[in-house]
Amino acid sequence: MIKQANWRLFTKSSIFGFFVSCLKKEDLTAMNYKYLFGPVPSRRLGMSLGVDLVPFKTCTYNCIYCECGKTTHLTINRKEYVPLKEVVAELKDYLDRKPALDFITFSGSGEPTLHSGIGNIIDFLKTEYPNYKTCLLTNGSLFYLENLRKEVRSVDLIIPSLDAVSDIVFRKINRPSPQLNPQKIIEGLVSLRKGYPSPIWLEIFIVPGLNDTKSELKAFKEAIQKIKPDKVQLNTLDRPGTEDWVNSASREALERIASYFGTEQVEIIAKFQHKEKKSTYNKDIADIILKTIKRRPCTIEDLSEMLGLRISELNKWIHILMETERIETEKKDRGIFFKAKF
Repeated sequence: MIKQANWRLFTKSSIFGFFVSCLKKEDLTAMNYKYLFGPVPSRRLGMSLGVDLVPFKTCTYNCIYCECGKTTHLTINRKEYVPLKEVVAELKDYLDRKPALDFITFSGSGEPTLHSGIGNIIDFLKTEYPNYKTCLLTNGSLFYLENLRKEVRSVDLIIPSLDAVSDIVFRKINRPSPQLNPQKIIEGLVSLRKGYPSPIWLEIFIVPGLNDTKSELKAFKEAIQKIKPDKVQLNTLDRPGTEDWVNSASREALERIASYFGTEQVEIIAKFQHKEKKSTYNKDIADIILKTIKRRPCTIEDLSEMLGLRISELNKWIHILMETERIETEKKDRGIFFKAKF
């Protein structure tokens, strides 16, 4: 919770002066880019630089749990949503500085495989910056397209999601573009596995009361056996989702599901892990806070762990963003989450 007393220690002029002094510092990481964000510590990928290839919120799904909010452009049409040349130019400008990264990750505020040039960007990274590993975070909905499977073949890691196997539950959770169905998606993932040489981590997001029934879990188990992912990762609600009625599954429930799937490759995704690599963080803290919560709401504790700053220090920047009406709050069971105003 934000401690108002901490804010009273600073006058508006002193806060502004502190803000301006930080803006003058040269270590700006991804703050000046349109399509890059972070780097931030990921629970699965370590220090990850994000690449956002579609406008907010362009997706093939309108998931009830999405931390980015409701989909405003529901589509399966692939095209050059953002300029390919500009994305490549930003990557070159940033990576030429030789930042310490664990992954360059295609993710962000929509479905990255909707961008028709994702293969070109992957090829560029593999040719010009082969020392950096790449990851694709995707809802897995478009792998029935052979061309897409070819385009992403050289990515180092693909993490697709599969939230339902029955059509009725699929439409309740993912609220997809009408042309999609779970059978089509599973077939696409099976085809991806056959032609993809690197690891696939299949993420299943558990929504209590919808996809945790006996029949749905049995169908999941059969689908997993067909897809043959290297890992199955169980996830559940951690931040505010699109719909307020969506609840989190308990750890005990996830453990029972993992046990039912009966494979050593099943794991429960934990909370953010503390990382020591902070040399590439943006010293303009207000900007990195805003860029982070634009893509996923965070508590003050989340931000403290991610940025390696004391809560009292973060309060100053949160105060600035609140006063300028750039962020808002939402109270959830886990605490107060900060969300960007669009």
